[in-house]
Amino acid sequence: MEETDRILELREELHRHNYQYYVLNAPLISDQDFDMLMHELQNLEARHPEMFDPNSPSQRVGSDLSQDFQQVTHRYPMLSLANTYNREDVADFYQRVKDGLGGAGFDICCELKFDGLSISVTYENGALSRAVTRGDGVQGDDVTNNIRTIRSIPLRLNPNQSWPKSFEVRGEVLMPWASFDRLNSERELRGEQLFANPRNAASGTLKSKNSTVVAERGLDAYFYYLLGEELPSDNHFDNISMLGRWGFKVSDAMRRVSSLDGIYEFIDYWDKERSHLPVATDGCVLKVNSLAQQQELGMTAKNPRWAIAYKFQAEKACTRLNNVVFQVGRTGAVTPVAEMEPVLLAGTVVKRASLHNADIMKSFQLHYGDYVYVEKAGEIIPQIVGVDESRRCIEGQIIPFTSVCPECGTPLVRYEGEAASYCPNDVSCPPQIKGKIEHFISRDAMNIEFLGPETVDEYYNRNLIRDAADLYSLQVGQLCGADGSKLKSARKIVESIQKSVTVPFDRSLYALGIRFVGKVVAKALAKHFRTLDALQKASLEELLEVDGVGKIIAESVIRYFRDDRNRMLIGKLEMAGVVFEISEEDGPLSDVLSGKSVVISGVFKNHSREEYKDMIEKYGGKNVSSISSKTSFVLAGDNMGPAKLQKAQSLGVSIISEEEFLEMIKE
Repeated sequence: MEETDRILELREELHRHNYQYYVLNAPLISDQDFDMLMHELQNLEARHPEMFDPNSPSQRVGSDLSQDFQQVTHRYPMLSLANTYNREDVADFYQRVKDGLGGAGFDICCELKFDGLSISVTYENGALSRAVTRGDGVQGDDVTNNIRTIRSIPLRLNPNQSWPKSFEVRGEVLMPWASFDRLNSERELRGEQLFANPRNAASGTLKSKNSTVVAERGLDAYFYYLLGEELPSDNHFDNISMLGRWGFKVSDAMRRVSSLDGIYEFIDYWDKERSHLPVATDGCVLKVNSLAQQQELGMTAKNPRWAIAYKFQAEKACTRLNNVVFQVGRTGAVTPVAEMEPVLLAGTVVKRASLHNADIMKSFQLHYGDYVYVEKAGEIIPQIVGVDESRRCIEGQIIPFTSVCPECGTPLVRYEGEAASYCPNDVSCPPQIKGKIEHFISRDAMNIEFLGPETVDEYYNRNLIRDAADLYSLQVGQLCGADGSKLKSARKIVESIQKSVTVPFDRSLYALGIRFVGKVVAKALAKHFRTLDALQKASLEELLEVDGVGKIIAESVIRYFRDDRNRMLIGKLEMAGVVFEISEEDGPLSDVLSGKSVVISGVFKNHSREEYKDMIEKYGGKNVSSISSKTSFVLAGDNMGPAKLQKAQSLGVSIISEEEFLEMIKE
């Protein structure tokens, strides 16, 4: 497989895993496996700058945004930390800090990395003002009402303490093991699905629309970062100690060390002792203590240079393998899943574990009755990592990888260069049909609210829908329940479906789910051809003329439109009123930004970042994510990233304020 093809494949896979992890809270792979895929993509993209895509997973921070809450822009962006899993990387981090500070002395704060949901809480005049989830790092969900129910979070601070008039404190919302076990016991008695781990339970609870439910579930929170204009100290350790005196729950495990050996001692100690903690942890966080030195070291586009997360090695257990079953994903990929005797692992009982694909399964030469080693990579996803051959029963049979789809019986295929086996029957294989519908209704596509995977599954099982176009035939009477108990939600669903026909052409094109056609490519194709009819008739040479479209994408588009079944779906969607063309009103308002490449950075007052991106395109400009000598100017809001500021200044790129930009386009 060519490297450019691998880039497209990795982007698609990482987008899917980001959605599973941050939106559905149902991760399919471990943190370590995800990081390995991301590192591979970053390395390939560095070798192929011509493949740049601002919507690549490497250009963004994952998101946990929900449509059920108001979204709020963070005053200070909540960047993620770079992850490492070995001592060598820790030593490299330590040396980078040392070099970055020019050999000056420095301390490192060693802290536990709690496995929960990141939260930012603002206090004004000693009272809790607002609580916002991390979201995509730039904006998050306002969950203030739910946060108020967590008893360990102070609503008002002691007036006798000397705290700043306004400050922001960041931490992790957690579900303690005791609360987790109690909650799952109650759900089991009611016949409800159990939570996989405390992190998922905490996330699901905090996103509940009913704050009473949140109050009942016994959430907790630890705080580890203080932000504001008037901080009590110029170093991190003392600020967090002060938080504890103000009434916030902070970990007493935090240590300030001045050597690499001190870091290793902290890691080694807590790698063993963490099993005795009341909450889940999955590693340590290492931060430069001095705030001035933090500022001197600065940030990369996605991570601070002054901090790193060290992940503990996964806990391992041995248990008996009973069977292997096969699951089909929405792309048709077939995944083998081991069914085992229950075993306690990282605080939860594990009965099933992923085997990933046919090659990995074959490498273990699994027999019925084998004793297998299971670990929780990232303490979330159980996976088999080995076999105890000394305990193998000689009468046990080798477990074969299936040759047909377990859902529809179609013979599986394996494409050159692919590790996964696929069911090619994307027309009548239920998981694939439902997956395509879920993609169609997603926010970035048709944005049909009040529908989710569970609802799609229900409608499919009731034979109400067989493809995305069937959504537009749904009636309130079909969805409201026999007793009319779901009347209100049924009306909302039908209204949202009907409203979706007005989304612009680039999004309806993206919603079709053409392989390798992401949001950016869909927008480029829509802008170039203007109508779906023109796109369907385009030759390979005409498609290759579109900015960002290579041979792989062009051939995928041609294959899609050659399929009679896809053309029938499009016909049904057109009859339902879905827009598949750019109207004259959607054209550029003027060419004032024609030929200009613009980078957006910072937090804005008058419009959101997405609104400014739309304006740039409306006035003939082009959005780019990184600064280069070809950048026309940077549209800068408050808290512009220091790395981007430095690069813009070094290249002589103009920095335009929000007000100057609006004056430029006369809006």
